[in-house]
Amino acid sequence: MSKVRNRLAGSFRDPSGHMIAVDGRLLRQVNHIYQSHYDRFMSSGLYADLTRRGLLVAHREIDIGDLADPQAYKLIEPELVPFISYPYEWSFSQLKDAALATLEIQKKALAQDMWLKDASAYNIQFIGYKPVMIDTLSFESYQEGKPWVAYRQFCQHFLAPLALMSLKDVRLGFLLRDFIDGVPLDLAVALLPWHTRLNPGLMMHIHLHATAQKRYTGEGTVPSAPSRQTGVSKQGLLGIVDSLESAVRGMHWKPDQTAWADYYQGDSYTDTGTEHKQALVRQFLDQSKAQKVLDLGANTGLYSRIAADHGRFTLSADFDPGAVELNYRQAVEQKNANLLPLILDLANPSPSIGWNNTERESFVDRCRVDCALALALIHHLAISNNVPLSDVAAFMASLTEWLIIEFVPKSDPKVQTLLATREDIFSSYTPEGFETAFQEYFTIIRAESVQDSDRQLYLMQGRGTPPS
Repeated sequence: MSKVRNRLAGSFRDPSGHMIAVDGRLLRQVNHIYQSHYDRFMSSGLYADLTRRGLLVAHREIDIGDLADPQAYKLIEPELVPFISYPYEWSFSQLKDAALATLEIQKKALAQDMWLKDASAYNIQFIGYKPVMIDTLSFESYQEGKPWVAYRQFCQHFLAPLALMSLKDVRLGFLLRDFIDGVPLDLAVALLPWHTRLNPGLMMHIHLHATAQKRYTGEGTVPSAPSRQTGVSKQGLLGIVDSLESAVRGMHWKPDQTAWADYYQGDSYTDTGTEHKQALVRQFLDQSKAQKVLDLGANTGLYSRIAADHGRFTLSADFDPGAVELNYRQAVEQKNANLLPLILDLANPSPSIGWNNTERESFVDRCRVDCALALALIHHLAISNNVPLSDVAAFMASLTEWLIIEFVPKSDPKVQTLLATREDIFSSYTPEGFETAFQEYFTIIRAESVQDSDRQLYLMQGRGTPPS
């Protein structure tokens, strides 16, 4: 296997191996230093059990060929995840389910005399509604009496942000974007309500844990309570995992107070208009022949499901944590494997972060789809956020070939509400101005008026591709 090989920018922290791109394929190199752990993982039955249960992505071993790296022991090709998302883009329940999946994997590993050497939230991805581990090299042989080295990481990546989201403000989940190694426990203690000290799980795993960390100058290099206990048995470690699981399961958040959760009950459409708009979206999607769809400003996912229910993998993105939470809960209830709800503020999308600003890619760098939906969205970008129409068009063109977009004119009640408390400085915000801006990047294939409204729905195709 010669040709073009590139190590992925975000895959450098683990000496056990790393991800590489070879001729357009994503492969994982397993280094000799990890050989004994990998062989045990594969022969113990743990790999087969986790993949069968859908808790770990499957892989196949491939010929190492002439991979000129003396460190390489194996080369494996994992099954691809449809989209790489990050914890700060997840709803409360997504982070909670990812935490529970991590603990379930740890339990199953211990049953086979192995354990997780790291418990990073970035090791979990969502395939539709289901959290799945993607790091095959996270498993090591269990050592009796040793502390669980991933304990602090689990608390910072999962338990602390979940406690803050549940008990303080759900928006504190965005701290994970500022702290790539998880929310520092001393910060969590400073932000959490005092009464959390009366919760046994949070007292042990956050408050006492943070206090123990302060006793050591090399924070993060010395294990902390309770895993700092010398001679901890496997049964004791299972008790710690059970305690963490109980603490996670005990945290809840209700999204019914957020501003956009009931959006569809107060929109600008009659029942006839809604049905007509849905029919047009179906027609436009069919005409685009899209297999991968991005719904921008998806709210609780009504139109996302039109795409997902017809077998299209659909990213369903909205800026409101409550709407995304409801969207995800419905996806879980329906077991919708084609729908991935995400939190995304289009006016401030996820940036590139981490080492050299390349460890975690920006949303735009990760996202290229066949078709994007931008329904009831343009007025929020152009008027609420003062983004010029030409800039919106250029942004859409960077994401997709096909675009289904709705123009909401100034006569619409929603736009009138936006303009009620501010000066109308948007002279170019007209149907003609909209079409002119977008035709620089797209060809208008169809334009249809939505019944019982002044709104217009467009199907556009990027100018890089001849119109169909």
